[in-house]
Amino acid sequence: MVLNAKLIFPGLLFAVMVAMAAQFLSDHYGAPVMLMAILLGIPFQFLSTEERTAPGIGFASRMVLRIGVGLLGVRVSIDMVAQIGLANVGLVASGVVLTILLGLALAPVFQRDKAFGFLTGSAVAICGASAAMAIASLLPKGENTERDVTFTVVSVTLASTVAMIIYPIIISAIGLDSQSAGVFLGGTIHDVAQVVGAGYSVSDETGDISTLVKLFRVGMLAPVVFVGALFLRQSGQSGEKVPLVPGFVIGFLALAGLNSLGWLPDWAVHSADNISRACLVTAVAAVGMKTSFEDLKSVGRSAPIMILVLTIAIAAYVLIGQQLIGG
Repeated sequence: MVLNAKLIFPGLLFAVMVAMAAQFLSDHYGAPVMLMAILLGIPFQFLSTEERTAPGIGFASRMVLRIGVGLLGVRVSIDMVAQIGLANVGLVASGVVLTILLGLALAPVFQRDKAFGFLTGSAVAICGASAAMAIASLLPKGENTERDVTFTVVSVTLASTVAMIIYPIIISAIGLDSQSAGVFLGGTIHDVAQVVGAGYSVSDETGDISTLVKLFRVGMLAPVVFVGALFLRQSGQSGEKVPLVPGFVIGFLALAGLNSLGWLPDWAVHSADNISRACLVTAVAAVGMKTSFEDLKSVGRSAPIMILVLTIAIAAYVLIGQQLIGG
């Protein structure tokens, strides 16, 4: 154990330092923290092949990631369903499922494999970078896996930032009420931070509803990972040593259950949420450190178009659904 700690520490320390720099830029200049973590990590790609730092960077991109995703469960509770309303729950849940299916369907059209379609569809449908990282832990480790994950994180974060600016304008133009606006923002924007920013820029009520809806989408990460693991396992494509129900999914569900029962004190929820965020930013930084700009160039033009189509599709679906529910 001591030997492993010594082996892991240098690379993990570098990943943490990059994550801290990204958080500083986010706190002081409003930059998206996940995007900053990826971009700051890429110039240090050489460290992922250095004997002294490679094990720690690999540990950060795998184990630290799983801890962060598992701790996301403290954000979720069964009470969300009652607060959002069954009609809106059905709309948001079906939007998640259909977006993932659309990603799988579009993959061959854009000359991408099904794994990329599942990765991008889940990232757009659920919770952006966090979902991308969780899904990536299931996928077979090919030569382009890290590149695809990095590209997806960058793309969905940029799309989410643009949506945070544009969607409130759309809401104002079509005259959605606070409830409908909150469901639209929470049901379509990829990352939690951007949902909060967009929602509270409209009104406090819209901000509360959009955050709640977004956390419900986060809660769908566990069943999506389970179904994905089941499918990959049956098709013989699962990543190395990935169980049918990954440990981080069990942790996610356990924490969500405890939170639903009200057994988690506020200080524990707040602390776990902060640790989760720190772990996810560190993991994203580590993935950036394993990717080069040349790798990103090789993704091609079809991939960003595919993510754009998915983003527009979920926005249109939820917006139309809100109009039908309201009508």
